Amino acid sequence: MKLAIDIGNTFTKLAIFEQTEIIKLYHFKQFSIKELYQIEADYSNINSAIVSTVNKLPQALKGYLYKNYHFIELNSNTPIPIVNKYKTPETLGNDRLAAVVAGASLYPNQNVLVIDAGSCITFDFVNRKNEYIGGSISPGIQIRFKAMNSFTQNLPLIEYKKFDYLIGSTTEESILSGVLNGVLNEIDGIITSYKGNYENLTIILGGGDYICFDKRLKNNIFAIPNIVLLGLNVILDFNDN
Repeated sequence: MKLAIDIGNTFTKLAIFEQTEIIKLYHFKQFSIKELYQIEADYSNINSAIVSTVNKLPQALKGYLYKNYHFIELNSNTPIPIVNKYKTPETLGNDRLAAVVAGASLYPNQNVLVIDAGSCITFDFVNRKNEYIGGSISPGIQIRFKAMNSFTQNLPLIEYKKFDYLIGSTTEESILSGVLNGVLNEIDGIITSYKGNYENLTIILGGGDYICFDKRLKNNIFAIPNIVLLGLNVILDFNDN
């Protein structure tokens, strides 16, 4: 069994893999060795692990993983099964890299656009030659809510709720309409731009906020919420082999 850990800006996602299948998925607001001990009590035959993190991995946790597993801390020097043509690979987010590795693995020899809707919304493109070219980053839903509250005097901070109308009849509904319809049209518009440049494009949508959009997008997509964890598992297998 294998362990894949994606430490993001808001949550830590952790998956137990048996070959290519996720057999157990965890979400943590705070993650430490304590949580790892409990997982090991339930799954004692884990022998390898990989971590992607947006911040520095705590030294105690890193030391424990190195001591107890065949362990990879994903970075720009980690061998991967695609060609990385990003001009500044050392600045590329590990989650973005893992997501496109998963996309290329799931849909080999195709043009693939991977959209990860989380704290930020990332668009990343790997072509049919197995080359990662790059993509774009824009603010996610929560960042947009917080920005309007922080940079104005009177707009409240609101929480996401399902809203699929164009016209808001209250301030809260107007913010929901602006943010959700804005993001929806942004995603559809960027997909359309990619389609204009690359034929036979496969589109994957993942990330914690994917459910806000996957049924409303005009373009056909494959919804794969755990795309980063799947990519981490592919990278781990690539290095094990």
